[in-house]
Amino acid sequence: MVRDFVDRALEPEVIERILVSALRAPSAGFSQGSSFLVLTEQADRARFWPFVPTRVENSPAIQLAPLVVVPFANKSVYLERYAEPDKGWQDRAEARWPAPYWFIDTGMAALLILLSAVDEGLDACFFGIMPEHLEPFGREFAIPAELTAIGGIAVGYRSPDLPAQSETLAQRRKGITQVMHRGQWGRQ
Repeated sequence: MVRDFVDRALEPEVIERILVSALRAPSAGFSQGSSFLVLTEQADRARFWPFVPTRVENSPAIQLAPLVVVPFANKSVYLERYAEPDKGWQDRAEARWPAPYWFIDTGMAALLILLSAVDEGLDACFFGIMPEHLEPFGREFAIPAELTAIGGIAVGYRSPDLPAQSETLAQRRKGITQVMHRGQWGRQ
């Protein structure tokens, strides 16, 4: 995750390839309940950054990213889809879901955007939008009430002055034997 960018434009074709990749994300029941706010104009990005003040304060050069994408999940699309005859959950009960797939699918679409940026030779950062900023952000950008932002993604060219990852952070990264359990929990 790169948080420091340089002020360098992206080619429109590159942006489109990155955005189109999100359409290939998994979608429970092919519900397709993810939507995206795409900010490529400098004025629109300038309107966005006040809604993530901590991110801007900690990494001011993130504002130089020429592409910002905000992925949204729409729970109602999933509940409606699974109430259709081929799924048979007419009660639209959220409790039927073992996990909130509207967030999972949208998160996977966000990951595809991140990976596509890397494939294009770019860098990117996924960051959160704090709950207290979601309502004013929604008003500013006319976001429909049924959509929930899961975060934001900044895409661009990394600053050449970006320091190397700290040794402490590298030491904190869990290894494969700490997180992978082969055939049974506890086996590495």
